[in-house]
Amino acid sequence: MKQDEDHLMLLTIFHYVLGGLTALFACFPIIHLVIGLVIIIAPESFDGSSEPPPALIGWLFVIFAGVFILMGWILASLIIAAGRCLSRRRRYMFCMVVAGIECIFMPFGTALGIFSLIVLMRPSVKALFASGRSVQG
Repeated sequence: MKQDEDHLMLLTIFHYVLGGLTALFACFPIIHLVIGLVIIIAPESFDGSSEPPPALIGWLFVIFAGVFILMGWILASLIIAAGRCLSRRRRYMFCMVVAGIECIFMPFGTALGIFSLIVLMRPSVKALFASGRSVQG
């Protein structure tokens, strides 16, 4: 029982870390968002010797960057929420689904997702979730 609680505590910490890293990496398309906004708002700031890029290109940059940023932040929120649920021993199925989704994102998400699934499949861990016994109270 103590080993299961220790494993869940480590998984909780790793979920928080991976959620933070995911949120950080989701900010990388901000560069594309800024480029798209510059193309839309100030196309004359590009080299004057040729035609400025069409506004459609700017809108594509803005839309795709915005979608990638939003999806990354949503994923980061889900990972952090799963870590919180792991620490409180609540929402077993939610934790399983997030662990499965994490497996798609190599290499850290895959490792964390697989370890999470292995720990969550144990009957003793299922019993911890069923009783709702939390380390933090």
